Amino acid sequence: MGANFEWEGIVYGKTNLTPMTAEMTELAEHSQTERDKVASWRLHVLIEAGYPLPLAERIAQSEADLHRAVELIGQGCSYKTAAEILL
Repeated sequence: MGANFEWEGIVYGKTNLTPMTAEMTELAEHSQTERDKVASWRLHVLIEAGYPLPLAERIAQSEADLHRAVELIGQGCSYKTAAEILL
């Protein structure tokens, strides 16, 4: 295992990535980016529906049904109760 050297906030170290491992890392980063985009879109929809930011963030990051989240508010459910139902 090589030593790590810090320079201007960047950590440099020895790596032994094979091309296959590098490809897998790239795929994982791409998937994370896609998940972030979806969560961001979900957050936008929830905020437009009127959810307070903390609840919208929790719901956006969850597996909760987004359409149901908006529908509950439209049917007169409070944000807190809707979040309890969804989460």
